[in-house]
Amino acid sequence: MGKITVGVLGCGVISEIYLKNLKERFRNIEVVGCADALRNIEVVGCADALPEKARERATQFGVTAFTVDELLAHPGIKIILNLTIPAAHGEMSMKVLNAGKHVYSEKPLATDTTRAKAILDVAKSKGLLVGCAPDTFLGAGAQTGRKLLDDGWIGEPIGATAYFLSRGPEYFHPNPAFLYQEGAGPLFDMGPYYLTAMINLLGPVAKVGGFARKIHAQKMKMRPDNYGQMFDVEVPTYVNGSMEFSSGVIGSLTTSFDLHYPYSESPMPFIQIFGTEGTLTLPDPNKFDGPVMIRRSDGENAAVPLTHGFTENCRGMGLSDMAHAVETGEKHRASGALAYHVLEVMSGILDAAAASTVKTISGTCERPAPLPRVLPTYL
Repeated sequence: MGKITVGVLGCGVISEIYLKNLKERFRNIEVVGCADALRNIEVVGCADALPEKARERATQFGVTAFTVDELLAHPGIKIILNLTIPAAHGEMSMKVLNAGKHVYSEKPLATDTTRAKAILDVAKSKGLLVGCAPDTFLGAGAQTGRKLLDDGWIGEPIGATAYFLSRGPEYFHPNPAFLYQEGAGPLFDMGPYYLTAMINLLGPVAKVGGFARKIHAQKMKMRPDNYGQMFDVEVPTYVNGSMEFSSGVIGSLTTSFDLHYPYSESPMPFIQIFGTEGTLTLPDPNKFDGPVMIRRSDGENAAVPLTHGFTENCRGMGLSDMAHAVETGEKHRASGALAYHVLEVMSGILDAAAASTVKTISGTCERPAPLPRVLPTYL
């Protein structure tokens, strides 16, 4: 098969790892039995509302810098990778679709379900595909957990917990303010990693409840280069959500930007699945590797060797999977339907918190197909 041409829209911090993977790392990976996997994309160029950012990334990775309008109108580009800020995801994805191109967006799909549904409706009417991050659930850790669950190692799943507990991005991000605006906050920023991983493991969500609180009206930038600058906090920064999955599993998710340690030092497990015959502990869903731990009723907690490859930061796997779908007509895993369901769950948690009630999730999605058990070779 030939390569699918891609243009990158948005040249901020996250664009660097995508371009590094698409232009360099994926070119040096061969997957046993699937030689073209991850090498099916050709990045044509990039654009940003700030032209100097586009020029910087273009020079760094040897692609062409375009204006936003030039990128959208480019006749040789089939897919636009939308890496704009969360508040702009919905608007820009719609522009991409109206330009006649497939779109793969960073999370969330949009800041509200109305705009997100419109994106899916327009894509369907035009015969175009929508994909959305995160794709970390395609990594070795999450796929190993999926295989253990599917193979019955903990029996029937009955409950699940997930925790993202951390100090805020003001400690590391050069521009953290947008992560406290509408469409972000700990739930919308980090929740997609956790919820996508949980839906990959347990299937879609049927009902949600929630509690949410904004702890500070303002926060301060903490990096040495911008220390002391203040910015407004617009969204809840401590959120606890409860979920009833369609399968009957009961789950919970807690997210916060208000703690006093990095999330990697959290005392709570990232994700745990409790079953009738054991407990499965999953790794950080923002990463691709392990460890994966299992404890059965007749034994101690033990590490499980990873059954799948892709342990490095392989952001872009979902885009590659979608490019394959463009060529073959097969379903892709990091789909717009999955991202819409995640968005509906997050919005439902906040709505339930505001109304002190339980919300029924009106939509659903297919549980993504597991990856085949393939191991990459780094050339």
